[in-house]
Amino acid sequence: MRKLFKRIRETGQDENFMHLIENIEVLVSKILSVMMVVVIFVAVFDLGIFLLKELFDTPYGKFNKTLFTIFGLFLNILIALEILENITGYLKKHVLQVELVIVTSLIAVARKIIILDLEKVSGIDIIGLGIALLALSISYWIIRKTTSKN
Repeated sequence: MRKLFKRIRETGQDENFMHLIENIEVLVSKILSVMMVVVIFVAVFDLGIFLLKELFDTPYGKFNKTLFTIFGLFLNILIALEILENITGYLKKHVLQVELVIVTSLIAVARKIIILDLEKVSGIDIIGLGIALLALSISYWIIRKTTSKN
C-alpha cells in the first residue's frame, strides 16, 4: 500500500506528470491516426463504388451535375489525408504544424467553393467564403515568409 501511495506521489510531481501527459498525447495521436487511415480507406472504397455507379447509370448529358459531387468526394479524401499528415507530423515533432493546419483549411474552403450550388446560397455566404479564403491565404503567405527566413 505504501508503494502505491509513493508511486502516486511521484506521478504527481510536475516533471513526471508532464511525462505522463505526453505519453497520453502520443497514444491518442496514434489511435487517431489509425482511425483516420480506416476513414480514408472507407472513403476511397465509397468513392470507387459511387464513381462506377455514376459512370454506368447516369444518362448521357446528366453527368455534369454529378461531377461536382465526385469532385467533393475527391476533396474530402484529400482533406482526410491532410488531417492524417497533421497527426503524423505531431507524432514526429510533438508540435502542431500551423502551416499544415492552414493548408488543410484552405483545401476545405476550396472544396466548399467548388461544390457550391450558386442557386441555393445567398450573396453573404459567398462573401463569407471569400473573406475566409483571403484570410487563410494571407495567413499561409505570412507563415511561409517567416519560415523561409529561418
